[in-house]
Amino acid sequence: MSGFFSSSAGRRLVLYGLVVLVLALGTAGVLLLLENISQRKYEARQSFFRVAELTEDTEDPAVWGKNFPNQYDTYLRTVDTVRTKYGGSEAFQKLDAFPVWRELFRGYAFGIDYREDRGHAYMLSDQRETERVKKKPQPGACVQCHASVIPAYRKVGVTQGGVPDDEAHRADAIMAGFELVNAMPYAEATQLVRHPVTCLDCHNPATMQLRVTRPGFLVGIQRLAESGVSLPHLPSLERWRRGDRSRPYDANTLASHQEMRAFVCGQCHVEYYFKPPNTQLTYPWHNGLRVEQIEAYYDSVGWKDWTHATSGAPVLKAQHPEFETWSQGIHARAGVTCADCHMPYVRLGGVKISDHQVRSPLLGINRACQGCHRAPETELLARAITIQDRTSALMTRAENATLALVLAIKAAQEGGASNQQLTKPRDMHRKAQWRLDFVAAENSMGFHADQETARILAEAIDYARQGETEVARIGSGRASR
Repeated sequence: MSGFFSSSAGRRLVLYGLVVLVLALGTAGVLLLLENISQRKYEARQSFFRVAELTEDTEDPAVWGKNFPNQYDTYLRTVDTVRTKYGGSEAFQKLDAFPVWRELFRGYAFGIDYREDRGHAYMLSDQRETERVKKKPQPGACVQCHASVIPAYRKVGVTQGGVPDDEAHRADAIMAGFELVNAMPYAEATQLVRHPVTCLDCHNPATMQLRVTRPGFLVGIQRLAESGVSLPHLPSLERWRRGDRSRPYDANTLASHQEMRAFVCGQCHVEYYFKPPNTQLTYPWHNGLRVEQIEAYYDSVGWKDWTHATSGAPVLKAQHPEFETWSQGIHARAGVTCADCHMPYVRLGGVKISDHQVRSPLLGINRACQGCHRAPETELLARAITIQDRTSALMTRAENATLALVLAIKAAQEGGASNQQLTKPRDMHRKAQWRLDFVAAENSMGFHADQETARILAEAIDYARQGETEVARIGSGRASR
């Protein structure tokens, strides 16, 4: 019996030992899990680890990268070149791909060189090398959106503008420098800058908060706020209108964080012109953001970008009105901003960061789109391509119609039509090409606001055909005589 009890006791001891071991391992596992959770919470609380001191003069993104290595790593990937069906970042020559634009831009710099934009890493070097700059002198105003230019503005404002060199006058120095650099030849202005857009352009170096730095946008958004047009997608402007308007609207103090996720991109991805006499970079938002509202402003100040070499029409050149077009779309109404789609969040451990590669959402639908749209990736891609295909088809019709008008005016001129007789057809050319180019220069092939884009292209076709009809009437009148 003693052997039995001894054996039974041994088994109990082994069992107890196993229980203790399991409990110990379980406890250790829980402790490790809690430590991991604590670490992740700590990581999440830490916006960054200060390795390098950042100031208002820290232009080099590599220095910022010491504090923000993950963001910097994605920023470096803007050197990648990828071509999507209707754009991307591969620098192909659009004048070769779409020869109709050689005629539509005849007499203008874009008729010499019109390449697809590459990523942010190339924005300064590509501008310096384009034939538009080499063969057609450009103003210093161009550097506002192609370089990290704020320290240069401040320096010029102090050294040439006579603004005191202290923090209290920082904003005044930047604005003075902005005006002085605008008036410089581009060849001189570009020597003042060293980097394309960098961290400093969108982030406060002390707090890392998003901010607007470009004087052109700060003034432009003030004019937009004062315009009185309905802006439901920009609630801070609507609140300013209802409140104390003794001070101008200030995006940096009044806009929400989500609005700033559109404004920091809208600093540069906009329509603009070089206002005489000092080529002041100006955002034409005095009447609103829609294509006809901008046109009305240009008409009121008598602006033209050039006289078309074939038709003789005073033509407008659209730049890249992404902000204006996005403002008319469903995403803007839903509170979805540029950064949500082009800089989607990515989680690294306990930290969530924005992807600074800044590329087409079509190249990362899972992160850019599926956070909101619960549909398969293939379905979402098909929806986007359908919008772009339809826009492309409409744009081809608008191109052909506008070109037909240009050639009709040319034939009428050669047939003896007077400038007075051609006033209306030329006005129709101005209207048609402005609307066509507003869509062509906007980098979404209609996706940012598909219904608005279709409306604009329909008007372009209509104005072009109206112009042809007017030319035909001129010809009929000459024939009857």
